[in-house]
Amino acid sequence: MADHKVFDIDSDVDSCGGKVLKRLLEAGLIWLDKNHQSVNALNVFPVPDGDTGTNMLLTMRSAYNEIEDDDTDHVGKLAQKIAHGALMGARGNSGVILSQIWRGFARKIEPFSSFDAQQFAFAMREASDTAYKGVVKPVEGTILTVARQAAEAAEIAAQSTDNLNAVFEKMVHQCHEAVKETPSLLKVLADAGVVDAGGQGLVYLLEGMLRA
Repeated sequence: MADHKVFDIDSDVDSCGGKVLKRLLEAGLIWLDKNHQSVNALNVFPVPDGDTGTNMLLTMRSAYNEIEDDDTDHVGKLAQKIAHGALMGARGNSGVILSQIWRGFARKIEPFSSFDAQQFAFAMREASDTAYKGVVKPVEGTILTVARQAAEAAEIAAQSTDNLNAVFEKMVHQCHEAVKETPSLLKVLADAGVVDAGGQGLVYLLEGMLRA
């Protein structure tokens, strides 16, 4: 697992449009691609088939392919396309859950041409809730836990700042902490001495977006 560092907030950004979201998604995809094999190596739940990172990468490639030639700056329309691409290209349990995260996010963002910190936090909450509802028996200590804690961190941060960079940084920091906690929530992870693969994959995706 990559070492965690707190990223410097070097600019005050109060809104995100479609073109910015597209660049962020590309950056997240690149970082996930670079690290997906390390995610595969963590894969012990629900079955130790070593493909969680690959499945998440293929899901996100499908999502990005949906918007690669789209120059819209309407973030709601772009988010809908991302969610559709993720759903159509979803691979494995982790990919399906990831597509549900994007589905919930896009549903909340759809009306907006751009979103602010508060709207982003609301969308992250909807993303988490949709992912939980999409699983018959949600299990803590997985990507679901990380998504939920991401939403909680975004909500808390958005109460005290309008800076999207700051909200995103707080959210990614909490995702790192959530992943570290997964073995304490899921015995199979503790027995194998690893953190949850899907949760770590989500961290790489969001961390890549933050690095951009």
